Amino acid sequence: MTGVSKIVVIGAGNIGGTLAQRLAEADLAREVVLIDIVEGLPQGKALDIQESAPILGFSTKVSGSTHLEALAGADIVVETAGLARKPGMSRSDLLEKNAAIIRGHALAVRQHAPHAVVVVVTNPVDVMTFHFRDVCGFPASRVFGESGTLDTARFRTFVAMELGVAARDVTGFVLGTHGDTMVPLLSLTNVSGVPLTQLVPSARLAEIVERTKKGGGEIVELLKMGSAFYAPSASQAELVAAIVRDERRLLPVTAHLDGEFGLKGVCVGVPVVLGREGVVKVVEVPLAPVERAAFDASVAAVRADLAILAQLARPA
Repeated sequence: MTGVSKIVVIGAGNIGGTLAQRLAEADLAREVVLIDIVEGLPQGKALDIQESAPILGFSTKVSGSTHLEALAGADIVVETAGLARKPGMSRSDLLEKNAAIIRGHALAVRQHAPHAVVVVVTNPVDVMTFHFRDVCGFPASRVFGESGTLDTARFRTFVAMELGVAARDVTGFVLGTHGDTMVPLLSLTNVSGVPLTQLVPSARLAEIVERTKKGGGEIVELLKMGSAFYAPSASQAELVAAIVRDERRLLPVTAHLDGEFGLKGVCVGVPVVLGREGVVKVVEVPLAPVERAAFDASVAAVRADLAILAQLARPA
């Protein structure tokens, strides 16, 4: 087995538990640890996953804990903890309570795993990624969020369904926020090299873009209780694998911008090269004028939430 020594997943809910399973089955680390505040939940899921090892043939050790000290020595931390979105609830509604959760975990990671690469999943992910890095003080390269990878997977799925082609042959990017103002880049989307705009009428493309923006909400409404976790955990596992294997994948994630795209002081979905130390570099792809306008609107939405978070942090 090749990989890192230890990966910690904070939060043993549907996303965290499924992610731990995917990571163990991929043999990406000698040890995968699930952490959750609910006694028995991380331990039970970890044991269940471990008992599948003889069948699936992986050698990763899987364990669970209710103590943040279990972060000690982690090479990679995936932050999935937080309140789940309910029908009718926007990501911004989660802001205050999830920020408090993130703060405690960021301080614990700084103390127990000071060299870790952190992948933030908690919503609203653009704001929570900024908040996590702000609290822990890590370099921007080592704290990023999972957003565009999931949104792009949904977009590629819907395009493949429309055309009746293999989803893996659809390539492209979704930038901006992980929310209603995300920006699928139609100008850079193709199917095995054929531009998408040549294959799908503009009116139908607009409908696919709209469905992508509401992809998470669509699943929330269907499930009635809870939110998506199969596709999100697959997206997160893809990111972790890129880090562990130093794959230098070009993937869209929520990254901290310091002049790229003419922006500073914000975390938002952009294409990056992802390797062992996290974000190797942000890749500034060309945007059509309408895409740039939509991207700027997306950034404005993130800054509005950051302003709310700053206001909440001020003493009364």
